[in-house]
Amino acid sequence: MKYWVGVASKEHVLRGVQGGFCQLCHGKAYPLKRMAVGDWIIYYSSKEKFGEKEPCQQFTAIGTVVGEDVYDVAMAKNFVPFRRDIQFLDCKSTPIRPLIEQLTFIPDKKRWGYPFRFGHLEINEADFKCIAEHMGVL
Repeated sequence: MKYWVGVASKEHVLRGVQGGFCQLCHGKAYPLKRMAVGDWIIYYSSKEKFGEKEPCQQFTAIGTVVGEDVYDVAMAKNFVPFRRDIQFLDCKSTPIRPLIEQLTFIPDKKRWGYPFRFGHLEINEADFKCIAEHMGVL
Protein backbone atom coordinates (compact mmCIF):
# COMPACT_ATOMS: atom_id res chain seq x y z
CA MET A 1 0.00 0.00 0.00
CA LYS A 2 1.28 3.44 -0.96
CA TYR A 3 0.19 6.94 -0.04
CA TRP A 4 -0.07 9.74 -2.57
CA VAL A 5 -0.82 13.44 -2.74
CA GLY A 6 -2.47 14.83 -5.84
CA VAL A 7 -2.61 18.54 -6.57
CA ALA A 8 -5.65 20.26 -8.11
CA SER A 9 -7.85 23.26 -7.50
CA LYS A 10 -10.58 22.71 -4.92
CA GLU A 11 -13.22 23.18 -7.61
CA HIS A 12 -11.71 20.36 -9.69
CA VAL A 13 -11.22 18.11 -6.66
CA LEU A 14 -14.89 18.43 -5.73
CA ARG A 15 -15.89 17.39 -9.27
CA GLY A 16 -13.79 14.27 -8.85
CA VAL A 17 -15.25 13.53 -5.43
CA GLN A 18 -18.76 13.87 -6.84
CA GLY A 19 -17.90 11.61 -9.79
CA GLY A 20 -15.80 9.10 -7.83
CA PHE A 21 -12.60 9.60 -9.82
CA CYS A 22 -9.20 11.26 -9.69
CA GLN A 23 -7.50 13.07 -12.50
CA LEU A 24 -3.92 14.29 -12.15
CA CYS A 25 -1.37 16.50 -13.88
CA HIS A 26 -3.81 17.97 -16.42
CA GLY A 27 -5.12 14.55 -17.38
CA LYS A 28 -1.91 12.59 -17.87
CA ALA A 29 -2.09 8.79 -17.54
CA TYR A 30 1.36 8.16 -16.04
CA PRO A 31 0.66 9.35 -12.45
CA LEU A 32 -2.50 7.25 -12.35
CA LYS A 33 -0.59 4.18 -13.53
CA ARG A 34 1.82 4.56 -10.59
CA MET A 35 -1.04 3.92 -8.18
CA ALA A 36 -2.55 0.53 -7.33
CA VAL A 37 -5.86 -0.66 -5.96
CA GLY A 38 -5.78 -0.14 -2.20
CA ASP A 39 -3.44 2.85 -2.34
CA TRP A 40 -4.59 6.10 -0.73
CA ILE A 41 -4.69 9.58 -2.21
CA ILE A 42 -5.06 12.93 -0.50
CA TYR A 43 -5.70 16.01 -2.60
CA TYR A 44 -3.97 19.29 -1.88
CA SER A 45 -5.55 22.42 -3.37
CA SER A 46 -3.41 25.53 -3.60
CA LYS A 47 -6.23 27.47 -5.30
CA GLU A 48 -10.00 27.56 -4.98
CA LYS A 49 -10.49 27.61 -8.78
CA PHE A 50 -8.18 26.68 -11.64
CA GLY A 51 -6.66 29.73 -13.29
CA GLU A 52 -7.71 32.15 -10.57
CA LYS A 53 -5.69 33.71 -7.78
CA GLU A 54 -7.85 33.05 -4.72
CA PRO A 55 -5.75 30.77 -2.48
CA CYS A 56 -7.08 27.65 -0.82
CA GLN A 57 -3.94 26.02 0.66
CA GLN A 58 -5.85 23.07 2.10
CA PHE A 59 -6.01 19.32 1.87
CA THR A 60 -9.46 18.93 0.32
CA ALA A 61 -10.23 15.22 -0.26
CA ILE A 62 -9.07 11.76 0.73
CA GLY A 63 -9.87 8.35 -0.71
CA THR A 64 -8.64 4.96 -1.77
CA VAL A 65 -8.00 3.64 -5.26
CA VAL A 66 -10.73 1.15 -6.18
CA GLY A 67 -10.49 0.96 -9.96
CA GLU A 68 -7.99 -1.29 -11.72
CA ASP A 69 -8.21 0.66 -14.96
CA VAL A 70 -6.83 3.99 -16.09
CA TYR A 71 -9.34 5.25 -18.63
CA ASP A 72 -9.83 8.31 -20.78
CA VAL A 73 -12.87 10.58 -20.94
CA ALA A 74 -13.55 13.03 -23.77
CA MET A 75 -14.30 16.33 -22.06
CA ALA A 76 -13.78 18.52 -25.13
CA LYS A 77 -12.66 18.11 -28.72
CA ASN A 78 -9.01 18.69 -27.79
CA PHE A 79 -9.06 17.50 -24.17
CA VAL A 80 -9.28 13.79 -23.37
CA PRO A 81 -7.90 13.32 -19.84
CA PHE A 82 -7.21 10.05 -18.06
CA ARG A 83 -8.95 9.10 -14.81
CA ARG A 84 -8.93 6.42 -12.13
CA ASP A 85 -11.81 5.39 -9.86
CA ILE A 86 -11.51 6.44 -6.21
CA GLN A 87 -13.73 5.80 -3.21
CA PHE A 88 -13.65 9.11 -1.41
CA LEU A 89 -14.37 9.39 2.30
CA ASP A 90 -16.30 12.09 4.09
CA CYS A 91 -13.76 14.53 5.47
CA LYS A 92 -13.19 18.14 6.34
CA SER A 93 -10.83 20.38 4.38
CA THR A 94 -7.71 21.03 6.42
CA PRO A 95 -5.33 24.00 6.13
CA ILE A 96 -1.74 22.99 5.39
CA ARG A 97 0.03 25.78 7.29
CA PRO A 98 -0.46 24.30 10.80
CA LEU A 99 0.92 20.96 9.55
CA ILE A 100 4.03 22.12 7.67
CA GLU A 101 6.44 21.59 10.58
CA GLN A 102 5.20 18.03 11.10
CA LEU A 103 5.27 16.83 7.46
CA THR A 104 8.52 15.13 6.49
CA PHE A 105 7.84 15.31 2.74
CA ILE A 106 8.34 19.08 3.08
CA PRO A 107 12.09 19.31 3.77
CA ASP A 108 12.41 23.11 3.43
CA LYS A 109 9.72 24.60 5.64
CA LYS A 110 10.30 28.09 4.17
CA ARG A 111 9.60 26.80 0.65
CA TRP A 112 6.85 24.41 1.65
CA GLY A 113 5.02 24.58 -1.69
CA TYR A 114 7.96 23.16 -3.64
CA PRO A 115 7.08 19.43 -3.26
CA PHE A 116 3.69 20.04 -4.90
CA ARG A 117 5.12 21.41 -8.16
CA PHE A 118 4.80 18.17 -10.15
CA GLY A 119 1.15 17.59 -9.23
CA HIS A 120 1.57 14.08 -7.79
CA LEU A 121 3.91 12.74 -5.14
CA GLU A 122 4.31 9.76 -2.89
CA ILE A 123 4.40 10.37 0.87
CA ASN A 124 5.14 8.11 3.81
CA GLU A 125 2.55 6.51 6.08
CA ALA A 126 3.28 8.83 9.03
CA ASP A 127 2.65 11.95 6.93
CA PHE A 128 -0.49 10.38 5.50
CA LYS A 129 -1.82 9.56 8.98
CA CYS A 130 -1.05 13.07 10.23
CA ILE A 131 -3.02 14.68 7.40
CA ALA A 132 -5.84 12.11 7.53
CA GLU A 133 -6.26 12.63 11.27
CA HIS A 134 -6.60 16.40 10.79
CA MET A 135 -9.14 15.75 8.02
CA GLY A 136 -11.21 13.78 10.53
CA VAL A 137 -10.71 10.42 8.82
CA LEU A 138 -8.52 8.56 11.36
